[in-house]
Amino acid sequence: MEETTQKSFSQIREDKAKQILEKSEPQRIDENTYLVPSQFDSNKKYEVTHLDSYSCNCPDFKKRCRGKGLYCKHIKAILIFNKLKNKYQVEDSGLSKDIEFIIQEPKKDVCPNCQSENLVKSGKRKTQFEVKQRYECKDCKKRFVLSPIPKIKGNEKLVCLAMDCYYKGLSYRDISDQFKQFYNLSLSHETIRNWVLRFSKVMEKHSKTIQPKIKGVWNADETLILTKRGDKKQPIKNYDYVWNVMDNKTKFLLASINSGRSRKSKDAQKVFTEAWKQNGVIPYQIIVDGYKGYQDGCRKTFRNWGNERKVKFTSIVGHRKEVNNNAIESHHTQQKEFHKVRRGVKEVQTYQDGFKVFHNYIRKGVKDKMTPADRVGVGVNGNRWNTMLMNSLNNTPIIAKEIQNSRPLTQELNLEITP
Repeated sequence: MEETTQKSFSQIREDKAKQILEKSEPQRIDENTYLVPSQFDSNKKYEVTHLDSYSCNCPDFKKRCRGKGLYCKHIKAILIFNKLKNKYQVEDSGLSKDIEFIIQEPKKDVCPNCQSENLVKSGKRKTQFEVKQRYECKDCKKRFVLSPIPKIKGNEKLVCLAMDCYYKGLSYRDISDQFKQFYNLSLSHETIRNWVLRFSKVMEKHSKTIQPKIKGVWNADETLILTKRGDKKQPIKNYDYVWNVMDNKTKFLLASINSGRSRKSKDAQKVFTEAWKQNGVIPYQIIVDGYKGYQDGCRKTFRNWGNERKVKFTSIVGHRKEVNNNAIESHHTQQKEFHKVRRGVKEVQTYQDGFKVFHNYIRKGVKDKMTPADRVGVGVNGNRWNTMLMNSLNNTPIIAKEIQNSRPLTQELNLEITP
C-alpha cells in the first residue's frame, strides 16, 4: 500500500514539474546549481543542487523526500528540463547534418491547406540542400512538403545562420559567399536580404508581446542613421532620426523608433509610449540629454505634471558629474558599427526591429555572459535564433499566408526563462 502511495505522489510531483516548465524555465547558477521558480509564486525560487545526489531547499524535499530516495517537483523539473535540453544538441556528422535544423520533428503532420491529418507519402523532392518527403492530402488532393517555413529555398537553420551573420556585421554578399565556400550552396544575396527583412518583422512582432516589467531607470536618446532616400543636392536628407529607450541596469532595449527627418517632442512622446507599452510598467526615472523635447514628451506620456507627477525626469545638462547617459550612447556606438558596412539602408525601421531583437535576445554581454533578456528574466534557451524564430512562428500572426497555414512546431521550443 505504501509503495502504491509513493508512486501516486511521484506522478503528482512529475505533473506539477511539467506545469512549472510550461510557465517558466530553471535558471542555471553554476555547473551544479539551479534556481527553480515556485509553481504558484513566480517571484519565489528554490535552489536545486546536484553533487553526489540531488537536493532541494523546499519544504517538501526536507520533510518527505530526503533520505527516502524521492524527488520533489523542483528536482523533477530539472530532470525533465535537462532531458528536453539535450534535444537541442547537434551532432557534427558532415554537411547534411550541419545544415539540418536542430529540431525537425513536428507535433503532428497536417495538410497546410485544409488542416487534415489524412495524408499519404507521394514521392520525394530533391534540392541542393536535402531530399524532402512529399505528401498528398486525401481530402483536398493537394501535394506539398511539410516544413515549418514552406516555399523558401533553404531551411530554418540557414535562415537563422544568415540573420546571425548579418546582424553581427557581414554584408549580404559576404554571407552569400560564406555559404558558397563552406557549404557549397548557391544563395543569392537578394534571397538572404528577403529572409532578413521578412523574419526581422516576424520576430519583432513576437518580442513585443513579452513584457519584462522593469520599474527602474530608463535612458533615452536619438541618433542619426544613414539612408539611401536622399539626393546629391540635399545630402542632409540622407539621414533619419532613430529614437531609443533602454533600461539602465539590464541594458534591455524597450523601444527603437524611426521618425524620418522629424525631431520633435511628439517623436519623443511616441518612443516613450512604445517603451511603456513594451515594458508594462512606468519607470522610476528617465535620463536624457539636453534636447528639451524629451521633457514635453515625458509630461504628455505619463501625465507627469503637478500632483500627478510619477516619473523623475533628469537631464544630464549641468549634472554630468552626478549622472550620465552612457548606457544608451554605448548602444548607439554598436548600432553605428552595424550600419557602417551598409553605407545606407532604405527599410530603416525593419532593420531597427531586427537589431533590437539581436541586442535583447541574441548578443551576450562580455562580463556576465548574459543577454539583456536573461538579465530581466525573459531570455530564451538553446540556440537563441532558432528558439526566437520558432516561438515567433507559433505565437505571432505571420505576414506570409503560407507560413500562417504551415504545420505546427515542437512544443519544447516554447520554453522561456521567466522571473
